[in-house]
Amino acid sequence: MNAKALLCFTGLLIASPAAFAQAGLPDSIKVPDGHKVALETTGIGEITYECRDKANAAGQTEWTFVGPKAVLNDRSGKQVGTYFGPPATWQAKDGSKITGTQLAVAPSGAGNLPYQLVKANPAEGKGAMSGVSYIQRVALKGGVAPSTECTTANKGKQEVVKYQADYIFWAAN
Repeated sequence: MNAKALLCFTGLLIASPAAFAQAGLPDSIKVPDGHKVALETTGIGEITYECRDKANAAGQTEWTFVGPKAVLNDRSGKQVGTYFGPPATWQAKDGSKITGTQLAVAPSGAGNLPYQLVKANPAEGKGAMSGVSYIQRVALKGGVAPSTECTTANKGKQEVVKYQADYIFWAAN
């Protein structure tokens, strides 16, 4: 039995990081060629929404994204960083951190945040985030705006929604 068959047999099928992060994803959120996976994390946390006036729609209200707060764990479950905002910031335990500009989103399934591709700004500090060029948000669970009513009567009310997502960090080859 070869190693791949053995890994599959034991339930530990290990795909190459590039295949894991790109296969089956919408084209709009795929990382351009010439990049490799630098770090794979799972973000577990919450997103805060606030009932606010709808932009350019007098008298209407909507749940508005306020910001995320999550821990970033490596594939073994060990915390390696945090994710918070605004602005959206990914910070490694070594103190290095990045922000970025959203390039694209794509639907990921009912009740889940969309897939996302972010172009990273140069890292602050030296460490795990140094050299990161893109961040992908994939494997999403939850995080969408609350289903509770947002009206002028509860304007200003905040709701916290749990979510989980994989954040894949990419660097140039």
